[in-house]
Amino acid sequence: MADFVVWLASTLVIFSIIFFMFGCIVGSFLNVVIYRLPREMSVANPPSHCPQCNYTIPWYQNIPLTTWLWQRGKCAGCELPIPIRYFLVELLTGLAFLGAWLLVHYKFASGPDPYITKPIIAALVSLALVTLLGGLIASTFIDLEHFIIPDELTKGGMVAGVIFSLAAPELHGAYLNEEIGRGIALISSLMGMVCGGAIVYVVVRVGKALFGKQTFNSEKPVRVTFATHAMHMETEEDEEDMELLYEEIFYRSGDTITLHGERIELIERCMRNQDIAITADSVRIGKEEFKPGDIPHMEATTTEVIVPREAMGFGDVKFMAAIGAFLGWQATVFSLMFSAVVGAIIGTLIMATRKDNANIIPYGPYIALAAIVWIFGGYELWDWWWGRLSPDG
Repeated sequence: MADFVVWLASTLVIFSIIFFMFGCIVGSFLNVVIYRLPREMSVANPPSHCPQCNYTIPWYQNIPLTTWLWQRGKCAGCELPIPIRYFLVELLTGLAFLGAWLLVHYKFASGPDPYITKPIIAALVSLALVTLLGGLIASTFIDLEHFIIPDELTKGGMVAGVIFSLAAPELHGAYLNEEIGRGIALISSLMGMVCGGAIVYVVVRVGKALFGKQTFNSEKPVRVTFATHAMHMETEEDEEDMELLYEEIFYRSGDTITLHGERIELIERCMRNQDIAITADSVRIGKEEFKPGDIPHMEATTTEVIVPREAMGFGDVKFMAAIGAFLGWQATVFSLMFSAVVGAIIGTLIMATRKDNANIIPYGPYIALAAIVWIFGGYELWDWWWGRLSPDG
């Protein structure tokens, strides 16, 4: 028995180190995904390079955590700063992988049938959790920078959640060694996907009906560009233009972008000091009205733009559906409630300390945080809360 305890302890340490290191390596890849995916670039080609000077990074300068610290956060080619986000993503992913391994280890080891007799199940549950956690981390940082969550992560997460639910039904047993079959796990996954997407969809619709507008102000006139699929607004110097997709803006019939254009540039003409109103079906400039297809490109200079857009968009609907596919419908209900509380607290603090809403955080990171809380113990809070509501509780 003593030898078994020693073996178990040594195995725990060894695998903990392996999972952390592997997580850091995956985090390095996630940095590529975070930078390239929203820019519609290939995550495979070209090889890792500095986006500022195109310096190709050799393998020995691409070691997770170590390289950033050794080079003091600077590129070896141009010596310009490398954002600390690269270091944080690698560290967070390493810790997430380590946490997933420890969670599965202790849950399986503490049950009546120790995990060492079910290594394949433990491995599959661990793989499912690290896949989900990696997706949550990538989605969070993309959403923070670009206010979008790419379909590759959300729709891909739905498919992966269903596959892992079939491969490792214990994923829906709250990691408590509950014996559930693949059929039950599949139903739980599909219910989680539908429930998660439906709940957030309702919230999005209600939010747009009640609030419906967001105002962007600037002390100096800025250029707003209306392209085929999105509008782009200038931001502060050295920052990328803000992009708002039309599919997120024109969500209801009657949704309208309004602004006063000091200077308006069309492909074949120029106008000044005209009110602009844009819907999904029409573009009104002053007293003239056009079809969107007649104006494939327009630029306007203005100090204020009113947009029918909320912090929660359709990307959050798909994001919650992907979480539900992995964790079941209970996780989506918990995530919505928990994220709403956290979002309200942080949003209130931001609004209390700032006069504008430029730094309001999109809703995706709140959902991701709530899902992580669920993974590492939130389901126990759910059991307590649900037990209090039930007649026998």
